[in-house]
Amino acid sequence: MCSHFEAIGKNEGYEKYFKTAPPETSGRTNMWPRYQGNFIRKPPATDPHDEAVPAREAMAGRWGLIPWRLEPVTEKIKAAMARSTFNARIEGIEKNYTFGPAWTRGQKCIVPTDAFYEPDWRSGKAVATRFTRADGQPIGIAGLWDVWTEPGKPPVVSFTMLTMNATDHALLKNYHRSDDEKRIIVILPESHYVAWLEAPVNKSIDFVRHFPHDQLVATPSPPKPPKGQQQADLI
Repeated sequence: MCSHFEAIGKNEGYEKYFKTAPPETSGRTNMWPRYQGNFIRKPPATDPHDEAVPAREAMAGRWGLIPWRLEPVTEKIKAAMARSTFNARIEGIEKNYTFGPAWTRGQKCIVPTDAFYEPDWRSGKAVATRFTRADGQPIGIAGLWDVWTEPGKPPVVSFTMLTMNATDHALLKNYHRSDDEKRIIVILPESHYVAWLEAPVNKSIDFVRHFPHDQLVATPSPPKPPKGQQQADLI
């Protein structure tokens, strides 16, 4: 799973690599769960015959998906917002209470990043490791988005990253604790960005594949944790 990433740091990267204008409201660059970050989606009301409606849009949202059907009961809301919903397992996702509705409605997105982090436990201690693309391009991570509305309050836009088993991935199988399941975020080749956002639900699973290990670079690089929190609590 991924609990820390670096969002792309330059607005021109949205247009150059993701063919969309940068978001009107920028999220953080150094991202941790429940922070406000950026993602790219196909607008819900896209009309291919309306030139005023963009094919894709970048927007800000909470990293940690809150399902639209969550009932506005205070304690349930607090519990949902505290849950670790920043990663979504692809296995059985269509039946998952939190992520299933977004998946079946085709609410897919791309999370644009410069790097993501995973812990390396092979030394016996967690060493945060920074992963980047070998060619220097941004990493487009497959995700889902949703909008939750509480009566009388502004809607909460949120997103999550998809993950899959990494037991057979030549690089990522070496990370996380030895007794934990190996997971990897679903990284999209840039040639699949448009197709991923536009594919019908019954074809979406076709894009869930391992990103080639030789196209990623792993560099031990302990990140600076948010102020007031210990690094060990955030890996």
